[in-house]
Amino acid sequence: MATISATPTAAPAPIPLQQIAPWAAYGAVLALLLFYFVGAEQGITAVFSGEVVHEFVHDGRHLLGFPCH
Repeated sequence: MATISATPTAAPAPIPLQQIAPWAAYGAVLALLLFYFVGAEQGITAVFSGEVVHEFVHDGRHLLGFPCH
């Protein structure tokens, strides 16, 4: 029989918070922007006139539970 020797595995190094914070802030802003366009882009708060954005995200509105009719 052949002997099998266990090789040591390296433990993952933790990522410092200073490296995660900018990406987390960017992700939060992007998520809020997407949430605005899916959930509130119509009526008086509309950034774009017309129904283009509303029709583009219409199914997503219903999927997330936003009323639109």
